[in-house]
Amino acid sequence: MTRASEPSRRALLAVAVAAAAIGTAGTAAAATSAGAAHGHAGRGLVDNRAWTSYADWRTGTAKGTRALDAARPGLVIATPAGTADCTDPHTGKTATWEYATWTSPVHRLAVPATEVIASWNAHTPAGTWLQVELTGTYSDGKATPWYVMGRWAAGDQDIKRTSVDNQKDGKSSISTDTFAIDDAASGLRLVSYRLRLTLYRTPGSGLTPTVWRLGAMGSDIPDRFTVPASTPGLAKELTVPRYSQEIHAGQYPEYDNGGEAWCSPTSSQMIIEYWGRRPTAEQLAWVDPTFADPQVCHAARFTYDYQYGGCGNWPFNAAYAATYKDLQGVVTRLRSLTDLETLIAAGIPAITSQSFLKSELTGAGYGTSGHLMTVIGFTAGGDVIANDPASPGDDTVRRVYKRREWENIWLRTKRYNASGNVVSGTGGVCYLYFPANPSAGQSEALKAVGVR
Repeated sequence: MTRASEPSRRALLAVAVAAAAIGTAGTAAAATSAGAAHGHAGRGLVDNRAWTSYADWRTGTAKGTRALDAARPGLVIATPAGTADCTDPHTGKTATWEYATWTSPVHRLAVPATEVIASWNAHTPAGTWLQVELTGTYSDGKATPWYVMGRWAAGDQDIKRTSVDNQKDGKSSISTDTFAIDDAASGLRLVSYRLRLTLYRTPGSGLTPTVWRLGAMGSDIPDRFTVPASTPGLAKELTVPRYSQEIHAGQYPEYDNGGEAWCSPTSSQMIIEYWGRRPTAEQLAWVDPTFADPQVCHAARFTYDYQYGGCGNWPFNAAYAATYKDLQGVVTRLRSLTDLETLIAAGIPAITSQSFLKSELTGAGYGTSGHLMTVIGFTAGGDVIANDPASPGDDTVRRVYKRREWENIWLRTKRYNASGNVVSGTGGVCYLYFPANPSAGQSEALKAVGVR
């Protein structure tokens, strides 16, 4: 996502979703198997489901994959199901790959959804990559196609990680990383889904991706310009590294024109380092040694979506975080600042997505059609303490924003832009990064906000 004034892909999507309801309106989009990780948040507005355990990976349908019974359970290639020729649309290169698949059981959404966003955590050594797909059933009983939710590798030497455009069936469509019902006002919803993983490797190599987590967040967030105010309940601040995206302006323009658009990877890097992880000197050797905070450049390169042309693909950021030892990353939605207080109290910061006019957020000094920042705490009066990467330097990243203003711009799904037109808000979207083995307190906090 970026501070730029042009409409984000979610703004364009949201206009289509809500057009039947109010002309030019935009709305942001946004377990049943034993042993599965699941949870519900948002007072019936959000459904999270994830497969993470050895028992989880033994459900569903495997073709050439096997469940890995280990300290961190996962899914790997056993005996490939076959080979496939794949052409990378961003390089034009065609290569032959061995592949194996795993298809989840059907998950019936507790919240029939207008939007679904998948998340995955995996290790993909050189010579391997993966694809995540989704299919589902509508409330009218019809089925969706298999939609590609992402083609992903941690590196960029084998494939260019990418979303896939122009996927639609007349009822729903994929906008970069988000499945959305085209006309939410019609009442049509997605009532269930399955996810399919395809794991690829160089033929004869014996290599394999290892997938530790696969899941999705379904939501049905109502149209709203304002949300109820929450009552302050916590005064606490986490010590999180502070990085500015702005000091990277013009650096590595092949990744979305350089740092001015790097709010998402900059925020991701702050939280990764909060948890004590960071790239090695060897991993950073490609970065110009004269650049400050080279790990931010690294994060931009390895979250970059070659189809979207930016670093703001939400699941790609979560997957990047999980490339660091024993970290998990998910994309979800929360219902209020009370949920964020629950996480902060347990020592878990959050990366939030919001859009606003300059006049709507006191002290920001800018307006944005979509921007990521990190919530690291709350003042005694309940105001939000954020590490805002849209700051001129690392020393100015820490900001305090008025609670009521901040909560509303984050949770609303509709807003007025500078031209007076109705466009979208993100409806409480956030990234959560946390340990693979969270403490009891962290687990309880995550469960409280619908994530396991």
